[in-house]
Amino acid sequence: MKKMTWLATTLALTASMAGAQSDKLKACFIYVGPVGDIGWTYAHDEARRAAEKQLPWLETKYVESVPEGNATPVIDRLVAENCKVIFTTSFGFMDQTLEAAKKYPNVIFAHASGFKRAPNMATYMADFYQVYYLNGLMAGALTKTGNIGYVAAFPIPELKRHISAFALGARAANPNAKVNVKWINAWFDPAKAREASEALIAQKNDVLAFTEDTATVVQTAARRKVPSFAHYSPMYKFAPDYVVSGQLVHWDKIYVDFLKKVKSGEYTTKNLQNVDYWWLMKEGAVELGTQNGMAINPKWVPQLKAAKMKVNGKTVSVYDHVMELSKNLTSAKPTFDPFTGPIKDRNGVTRVPAGKVMTPAELNNMQWVVPGVTGQVADEPK
Repeated sequence: MKKMTWLATTLALTASMAGAQSDKLKACFIYVGPVGDIGWTYAHDEARRAAEKQLPWLETKYVESVPEGNATPVIDRLVAENCKVIFTTSFGFMDQTLEAAKKYPNVIFAHASGFKRAPNMATYMADFYQVYYLNGLMAGALTKTGNIGYVAAFPIPELKRHISAFALGARAANPNAKVNVKWINAWFDPAKAREASEALIAQKNDVLAFTEDTATVVQTAARRKVPSFAHYSPMYKFAPDYVVSGQLVHWDKIYVDFLKKVKSGEYTTKNLQNVDYWWLMKEGAVELGTQNGMAINPKWVPQLKAAKMKVNGKTVSVYDHVMELSKNLTSAKPTFDPFTGPIKDRNGVTRVPAGKVMTPAELNNMQWVVPGVTGQVADEPK
């Protein structure tokens, strides 16, 4: 009798555990870089882990260091492993994600930074263009040569809008400032990032910013006593004397919201055609800062307070203007946007008419760059 009771209890417990396991939603992530890159992929993986911690019914898996263009076999494998939601986290995965969405109509896909969607494929972005404008204001105030160096990954719309927003900010604070771009054609390449940083410094660029997924640029700049702006994750610890500010991301805000709506049935494989997360400062998806809670490195505040600029005919400190705009952009209804017309591209063509603000679709397809950006830019319209 005892054996039978023990057996029944064991079977019930096993069934309960199996049921609990089947209740879990399995979401899988495809990363372009290694999880330890300190940049883009690191931030996505931190968010994956945060989402798993917040959502007890969530099970996750990731595949790292998948080259752009090689997503298809990885997606096939994850579908075979019963992934119900697949996040592809790099611009270069877009077309293969769309192909996979058509191939696997019963799987939900979400692609980061792109603009192509399907009934079972959404898009999402925690975008930095507002933060880049604020960092540009500070860069323009700090440069003594008027030359600001930018180490850039690939000339895709995302980087063109970020570099342009950065240049708009720099020239608002310093009308003669130039943002000199060096493309390294890599998301993760510390050697190329170091080489480009050294070259820019040698060319009299006395402030650096970048899009590359390591702390190499801030470390290289610090060794040469050059201020820099961090990218994607808190980089204060890598150069506490020289990281002025930067852009921080909180992808978990999007992942938790999206996965909750999948779990509740609000998002299905039939209704994602128009689901596009375009989350900015007001949603808390991005933040101005050198580390969480530190918008500006205190060591640079005196210089930024001493730097003056004209705003609506009044003379204000750059520091105060950055703080005022940051408050505006994190409010429920921001009234400021960096891409408010009139804006011409660097070839003199009007791209944003007076009184107009660029839409997310226009920003996502942006090929031109603004005046003040120097260096070749692929696919730039004339």
